[in-house]
Amino acid sequence: MSLPILPTISTAFIVLSAITVAIGWYQIKQRKIETHKKTMMAAAIFAVIFFTIYLSRTVFIGSTSFGGPDDIKIYYTIFLIFHITLATTGAVLGIIMLTTGFKGKFAIHKKSGLRQASFGFSLGLLE
Repeated sequence: MSLPILPTISTAFIVLSAITVAIGWYQIKQRKIETHKKTMMAAAIFAVIFFTIYLSRTVFIGSTSFGGPDDIKIYYTIFLIFHITLATTGAVLGIIMLTTGFKGKFAIHKKSGLRQASFGFSLGLLE
C-alpha cells in the first residue's frame, strides 16, 4: 500500500498548524506574549504551506471525485459543503486574528480567537 505524498505532506502541515495554535493559546494564557506571537506566526506559515500544496495539487492534478457507493454520495456531498464552509470561515477568522493582533486591537483579537476556536473545534469534529 503506497501513501500519496502530496496529501500526506499537506496534512502534516495543517496538523503542525493546529498543534502550534494550541501551544500559542497556552502561551498567551501564561502571559508569554512574544513567544505567543512567534508561535502563532509559525502556525500561520504552516497553514499557508498547507493551502499552497492543496491548491497546487487541485490546480495541476485535479480534484478527487467521490469513489464510494452512490447511495452514500449525498452524505459525502453534505459533509463536503460543511467542511468547505467551516474551512473558509476559519481562514477568514485566521486573517482577522493576524491583522488585529499586529495592529494591537486586542479586544477584537481576543473575541475573534474565541470564534476561531469554535469553528476549529467544529471543523475537527467533522473530519
